[in-house]
Amino acid sequence: MMNAVIIEDNEYIRKALISLLQSEKTNINVVAECEGVKESVVVVNACKPDLIFLDIKLSDGTAFDFLDVTKNLNYKVIFITAYEEYALQALKVGAVDYLLKPVDVDELKIALKKVSKLSLTDQKQQITKVQQAYNNDSDTLILSLKDSFQIIHIDNLMFCESDKGYTTFFLDNEKKYIASKPIKEFEKQLSKHNFTQPHQSFFINLKFIDRYDKSGTIYLTNGYKIPVSSRKKKDFISTLLNWNRL
Repeated sequence: MMNAVIIEDNEYIRKALISLLQSEKTNINVVAECEGVKESVVVVNACKPDLIFLDIKLSDGTAFDFLDVTKNLNYKVIFITAYEEYALQALKVGAVDYLLKPVDVDELKIALKKVSKLSLTDQKQQITKVQQAYNNDSDTLILSLKDSFQIIHIDNLMFCESDKGYTTFFLDNEKKYIASKPIKEFEKQLSKHNFTQPHQSFFINLKFIDRYDKSGTIYLTNGYKIPVSSRKKKDFISTLLNWNRL
């Protein structure tokens, strides 16, 4: 019997996973559930589980924040993630076991079988690869669209615009894609590239700026006009003036 902790900020996902583990009569005993990084660090240090089901995005950070703090503990990990998360690419690089939301029972069985055969040393090596890939700042986004998953190369993204929980991505080839996620879901990754947020509804690629009108309007190379909010104006001008175009 393996003692496990589920670290996932969505209660529905946690309860569904526990139900699957129980209904399939696995050798997994869930000893605790957690929502965020800080809580999880305390619980895992106390419980010292054999296995952790670990969500990528938590209420107060990411799975990688948790892994950094608990790297000296001995446990195995099965990640829980979503297609649109760019961390999915890091998981593939590391060849670790992961479950896509919503969790499928057959995928769960496969992941449990694989992780049970894997030594702690081997899995720690896998997780190290994942962390390295994640920290290398993936240069693509995987968008979950209505009927497909669209890969976007960030270098070709001119800007994105958020509206009522949806985000539209405008590319330099005049194509655009609408994802059912708010812009804040993409903020962390875009901020690591040549993007700035001059307005709460927009992220723009600095290399596509043609000029800035001091009255508060950005003109892109394709003619689009992007507003700059008054409270972000100072930061935007500083970012623009200090940006290295070489």
